[in-house]
Amino acid sequence: MRFAESGLAYGLAWLVILITLFYMWALKRKSEALKRFASSGLLDQLTSSDLGKYKLKVSIVIVGIIFACISLMRPQWGFHWQETKRMGLDILIALDTSKSMLAQDVKPNRLERSKLAIKDMVAKLKGDRIGLIAFSGTAFLQCPLTADYSGFALTLDDLDTNAIPRGGTSISGAIREARRSYQGGLKKYKVLIVITDGEDHEGDPLAAAKEAADDGIRIFCIGIGTKEGELIPIRDEKGKLQFLKDRSGNTVKTQLNERVLEEIALATGGGYVRATNADFGLDLIYEQKLSQMEKRELQTKMKKSFEERFQIPLAVSFILLFLEPFISERKKRSNDLL
Repeated sequence: MRFAESGLAYGLAWLVILITLFYMWALKRKSEALKRFASSGLLDQLTSSDLGKYKLKVSIVIVGIIFACISLMRPQWGFHWQETKRMGLDILIALDTSKSMLAQDVKPNRLERSKLAIKDMVAKLKGDRIGLIAFSGTAFLQCPLTADYSGFALTLDDLDTNAIPRGGTSISGAIREARRSYQGGLKKYKVLIVITDGEDHEGDPLAAAKEAADDGIRIFCIGIGTKEGELIPIRDEKGKLQFLKDRSGNTVKTQLNERVLEEIALATGGGYVRATNADFGLDLIYEQKLSQMEKRELQTKMKKSFEERFQIPLAVSFILLFLEPFISERKKRSNDLL
């Protein structure tokens, strides 16, 4: 036998102990009150209450409560094998790790805010596989598609702007890496979420998106940043905070390029959302788009399903508590029988 809610045992045990102590205290108070009323010899003649029957009624109530507590812990014995299927999507997240993601137009900065939003979305996944692509000048698959959400979170935590040694931003490189990761299989159930400021310095992201669409990949884009632009804070070798400059010594200002992200999403039947401090947009994409998409069977396995037996102690508890009021505390006297 096993208990499905064994964690309740400690609290329920204390409940039974407290109820028992209360009845013991009540019984003691009742006995003391009767003793003050009359002597023991006279008391036996004046009162019609049988203390032994009162104790029996109390015992029945306590035992009934104990069985009710056992029922709450859901005892189980016996089992049968049940086939379970895990349904879901394959979701790759391509996260921009270029220096522009250090801009602080969203707090604490674009990269850290993105990582927090990704974790919030992963917490809502139910059966979907998730993978991670880091990209700047090139792209690299940091975490292959997996249902191990804890392992994915560890990989995400390790991601920073030094993950890809080559600078710049190549959205097309991230899309091509996703295509390689999805190579083969059915031409559906494939999702790529690109999180970036949209500043593409290399390749043709729209052409790459159209090729991804031919492979059945739907791309959803999260644009992070502002159109007005933001300076990029970095620390020098001495740890002093300064702003990123180009080779000519001019301060670099990163701006959100929404147009290219909207075109990528449109070309693949996906969607585009602009991130803000209040609403990053990943929740919106998951709830309104991904959760509504057709899901495929990712895994089938046999699961041992235990038989619930909580009904038995519950029935015993009901019977005991039902019978308790019918037990009279009155003493049986000879004149009662006449």
